[in-house]
Amino acid sequence: RTGHCFSGEYYSQFVPDENVDCPCGEAFQSREHILRHCPRYARHRHVLRAVSRDVSLPEILGTADGIEALAKFLRKSGAFTKTGEPRAARTAPRWEDEADDFG
Repeated sequence: RTGHCFSGEYYSQFVPDENVDCPCGEAFQSREHILRHCPRYARHRHVLRAVSRDVSLPEILGTADGIEALAKFLRKSGAFTKTGEPRAARTAPRWEDEADDFG
């Protein structure tokens, strides 16, 4: 496993020119820091604590409820995205919105 994600932990191994600090001020942005300690995601961490009081990844990944909670945490918090912010809601393209460019 490469641990591929937008974090200092990944960058330190695979993208050495990228900053490895967390925007919160932590000197090294690890997966554990993001999931358990980073103040940027504190308001969403209750989602994880509902299935694992200590936010233990083996405990979270060991149950369907835990996996659902992790997915919800990631979606709501934006953790592990390039910007560290939740992604904007996406809507499916509509045929009516496409330009008539047939020729």
